[in-house]
Amino acid sequence: MDTVYTFGPFRLDISSEILFRGADPVPVGRRAVGVLRALVEHLGSPVSKDALMLAAWPGLAVEESNLSVQIAALRRVLAQEPGGDRWIETLPRRGYRFVGPVARLDESLVSPTIGRRPPLADKPSIAVLPFQNLSGDVDQDYFADGMVEEIITALGRIKRLFVIARNSSFTYKGRAVDVKQIGRELGVRYVLEGSVRKSGGRVRITGQLIDAISGTHLWADHFDGSLEAVFDLQDIVAISVAGVIEPALEAAEIRRSVHHPTTDLTAYDLYLRARASAMAWDKEQVLQALDLYEQAAARDPEYASALSEAAYCRTVLDVNGWTNDLSRNRKESLNLAGRALRASGDDAFVLGNVSHVLGYFERDIDPALSLMDRALELDPSSAFGWLRSGWLRLWAGQADVAIDHFERSLCLNPLRRAPATFGIAVAHFFGRRLEMAAGMLQLSLKEYPSWPPCHRFLAACYAQLGRLEDARHIVNKLREITPVLIPNVEHWRMPEQQDFYLMGLRRAISETE
Repeated sequence: MDTVYTFGPFRLDISSEILFRGADPVPVGRRAVGVLRALVEHLGSPVSKDALMLAAWPGLAVEESNLSVQIAALRRVLAQEPGGDRWIETLPRRGYRFVGPVARLDESLVSPTIGRRPPLADKPSIAVLPFQNLSGDVDQDYFADGMVEEIITALGRIKRLFVIARNSSFTYKGRAVDVKQIGRELGVRYVLEGSVRKSGGRVRITGQLIDAISGTHLWADHFDGSLEAVFDLQDIVAISVAGVIEPALEAAEIRRSVHHPTTDLTAYDLYLRARASAMAWDKEQVLQALDLYEQAAARDPEYASALSEAAYCRTVLDVNGWTNDLSRNRKESLNLAGRALRASGDDAFVLGNVSHVLGYFERDIDPALSLMDRALELDPSSAFGWLRSGWLRLWAGQADVAIDHFERSLCLNPLRRAPATFGIAVAHFFGRRLEMAAGMLQLSLKEYPSWPPCHRFLAACYAQLGRLEDARHIVNKLREITPVLIPNVEHWRMPEQQDFYLMGLRRAISETE
């Protein structure tokens, strides 16, 4: 089996002796790769200079200065990632040690979608980068981010347009990255960038569309208006971009499909603040987001997006063990979901949230699957929708279908991997492909180290593999982040799934008692 090591955006392929950054080979020599391999294979442990020179120059007598040259070259490369220059530590009189975030995988055990350059879509494809906040107040970042999210949503409703999810495009926030590199890493032909200036009751949106293959600027414009007309401005930007990307796309298709979620600007502001908090995957942030969503819904009782997000937040509280009253939390979640569904019409985002809530809390999963199918029919470019669908299929016992849907989500959201890779890992866990599951669960924990469900499944996986020391270590980490070691498993509809999961988890927990 061909082993690879991943750390940040880098991937060390042992069989080919090549270091990749994203999908691109890094220009370092075979000697540097040999040194790096020896370091990462002894992650966190000292490696002597003699051992490193033997790894890079087997059978040859070389000066120690040659090793220093290779270490310096590696540090320059790793410094492309913030903090990467500190991944190789010098240990006086002892050698060196690698302390970066390494995960070890076997290529044959990893989904072909993971860690590979996304192929260029076979239809017009675009990534909308975070817009600069020119308001002079960093606390207004959420407004600029929300503006971009609404534009992404509007473009994503066009079935003939491939739109990268917000979570992947937002990984470039605050970074100076070449547009061509973004195109390669995301697998898109076009990139939209811009800025938002909010001042008093006025807002200006500027945007420019760039061909990511050639670097050519295709279009630039600015739009001014009052905050009361903010939704119209979002529509205008989306329509203009679509018209430049493919003249055959009728701009009216966007206008017909865009659903303005609320006319209450205070409710909209609360919703944007909540979205910024909900992305954190942290208990306090999720609770804050829930409060803001419910405030927005209190101002506008028909605000379907806020209602559905509040309902979804309550499933997050349940699955992470962050609520003391499971019954009340479930009842309120279902109530919010029902209100959202009645107010939503054909809003794919809302339908996706509601289907997740129903699939998680209700015994009969078929209505949730039907809602999800409708959401994907309305918005087939939704990474969020395919992710939600993957979980529903998993809960229904359809592991192979779930993997396909998770991988579709990854294609649309290639830079925010943890939610989808976690789902794929769980599918492999229930398919008894435990080594594969363990490797992918490790990757997920690198991105979200305080995620209780991932700790639980990794502990169960290690226990089922007989790796009891590793299982004990993960359970101890789990105890640090939640008092709930054994969660509710009723949303897993197959009894054999429940039994296999709980058997492994209980064995792992018993090793710490």
